[in-house]
Amino acid sequence: MPNITISVSEELYTSIKRHKQIRWSEVARRAMQMYAQKLALLDKLLEDSEMTEKDAVELGKKIKHGMAKRHGL
Repeated sequence: MPNITISVSEELYTSIKRHKQIRWSEVARRAMQMYAQKLALLDKLLEDSEMTEKDAVELGKKIKHGMAKRHGL
């Protein structure tokens, strides 16, 4: 199995060191696996999409504008 190295903040490192009973590599492996599964699903959903990045940006702007208007901003 390949290995990877990650960098974490000092605050996170301190918290991790306080809980030595936890297999942090397993926690990280599971989190990455779940994220990769979500990305795979997203890729599958979008594989036949005709929406361009420009279209997505424009739609995002319209949504943000509508939300701001709704909340009186």
